[in-house]
Amino acid sequence: MIGLRREDKNEWERRVALTPDHVAELVRDAGIALQVQPSENRVFADVDYTTVGAVLDEGLDRCNVILGIKEVPTEKLLSKKTYLYFSHTTKGQAYNMPMLRRLMELGCTLIDYEQITDERDRRLIFFGRHAGYAGMIDTLWALGRRLESEGHVTGLKRIRLAHDYSSLDEATHHISRVGEQLRHTGFPEELRPIVCGFTGSGNVSLGAQEIFDRLPTLDVAPEDLDRLIADPDRPRSVLYKVRFERRHRFARRSDGGFDGKEFDGHPERYENGLARWLPHLTMLLHGAFWSPEQPRVIGLDDLDRLWSDGDPKLKVIADISCDIDGGVQATVKPTTPGNPVFVYDLDRREAVDGYTGRGPVIMAIDNLPCQLAAESSEHFGDTLVRWVPLLDRCPWERPLDELPLPDSIHRAVIVHRGELTPSFKYLQTHLDAG
Repeated sequence: MIGLRREDKNEWERRVALTPDHVAELVRDAGIALQVQPSENRVFADVDYTTVGAVLDEGLDRCNVILGIKEVPTEKLLSKKTYLYFSHTTKGQAYNMPMLRRLMELGCTLIDYEQITDERDRRLIFFGRHAGYAGMIDTLWALGRRLESEGHVTGLKRIRLAHDYSSLDEATHHISRVGEQLRHTGFPEELRPIVCGFTGSGNVSLGAQEIFDRLPTLDVAPEDLDRLIADPDRPRSVLYKVRFERRHRFARRSDGGFDGKEFDGHPERYENGLARWLPHLTMLLHGAFWSPEQPRVIGLDDLDRLWSDGDPKLKVIADISCDIDGGVQATVKPTTPGNPVFVYDLDRREAVDGYTGRGPVIMAIDNLPCQLAAESSEHFGDTLVRWVPLLDRCPWERPLDELPLPDSIHRAVIVHRGELTPSFKYLQTHLDAG
C-alpha cells in the first residue's frame, strides 16, 4: 500500500505529492491501494481523495511506501518504511542529520526526489518552474517595498506576494498589467537602469525569467553593463535582464579565466567572479546549484565593499537556492511566505526582519512552490505518478543491488534498510560530526 502523508513543516506547506486526479489514475489503471492522512491544510480536500478510491486514515503503519514533500519530523518516522521526500541531506546539512540518523536506526529506506535523475543528470521528479515563478513574484514585491521605503513609489508597489494571488494565472496577468503601466510611467532617473541579475540555467531560473519577462525588459550581457550604466539615452521604462553563467560567477585566481572541467575538479583554484558586476545590479536572483567546495557567489566582504561608499544600487537578493551560510553568505536563515524577507544588517552582522536597513533585502523562502500549491502539486504529481506502480511492487526487503528498479531510482537511494548506500557513504562523516 502507498501512503500519502500530511505535510506539517509549517502552516504554509499545502502541497501534496499526488493530487486526487493522480490517485484516481493509480486506483483505476494500476489497481494500487492508497492511504491518505487527513489534512485541513492541504490544497485538495480529504473528500476529493476518498471520492476516487483512497482510504483516509491517520496512521500509515500499513503502508510500505510513504510519499511526502518536505522532511518528516524525526518523531513521526515509522520503522522499516520506504520514504520518498526532499530530505535536504546530501550536502551534509547539519540540521537534518538527526533525521537521517533516525531513519537508519529504524531500518528505513530513503529515496530523495532531487537525486532521481537521468543519464544526463537531469532531474525527473520536480516542481518544474514553480519555485522560480513564486520567487520572482516575491522578489518584485520586495523591490517595490524597498524602493518605497527609500522614497521611490513605482508601479512595482502594486505587485503582491505570490500567495496573495488566487492562482498563477491571476499573478501573471496582474504583473503584465503592471508592466503596461511601467511602459507609460517608467522609473525615476536616479534609479535607472533597473538591472536584475540571474544565476542558473535550470527550471528555477527559467521560471523566474518567465515572470520577469511579463514586464518591459531587455537582455544585456554582463560584459555590456559598464556601457549600459554610462549610456545617457537608455530607455526610462525598461528593466534589464542579465544572465550570469559559471564563467561570470567564478574566476581563476591566477589569471581571471575560467575552464569548466578544471573548475569541476579543482574549485579551490577559483574565486568569486560576480563581485565586479554587483555595483551595477538592482537585484539578483540566485537560482544556481552551489556546493561548499566552491567559492561563494556573494560573500559578506563583497557586500561590505558595496556599502562602504554609502547607498549602493543593489537592493534585493533573492536566494532561491536557500543554502544557509552558503553561496549567498548573507542568507543566515530561511524565511517564510508570512515573513518573506529580512535585511542583512552589515553593522550588526545579523538578520533584521523587514525591508529597511543598512544592507540588502534577502528573500530566502525555502518552500516557494507552496505559494502556488495547486499548480505546483499538479506538475509534481505528473512527474511522479508513472513511478508509483514500480515503487508499490518493489520487494524492499531485498539487498539494494537486487531491487528491480531503474538506474534513475537506484541512484537516489540514500539509505536502504538502515544503511547508507555506497554513493552516500560520505554522509557518515557528517553524521559523526553531529
